[in-house]
Amino acid sequence: MSVRSQVSSLDFPRQQILISRCDRWQFQQRLQDLEIPVDCQEDGSVWVDVSHPVTILQIRSVLQQLTASRQELVDWLNQCWQTKD
Repeated sequence: MSVRSQVSSLDFPRQQILISRCDRWQFQQRLQDLEIPVDCQEDGSVWVDVSHPVTILQIRSVLQQLTASRQELVDWLNQCWQTKD
């Protein structure tokens, strides 16, 4: 059995994401583009099915893009460019 299949066989619960109403549509669209199941309820709650650890990283990245200030994103990008291989 490969590591990937072991990791993907883990059971991750459905998670509620707290995000402002004005960012929900973009958040939902981006997760759908990434093929991550997302459900926006009428009460404004957003639920995401987390099936793999990589999904958690993708969700974090999308949230960061929507909620971080421009300066935070610039600093993060500069830090990525300075990271050595």
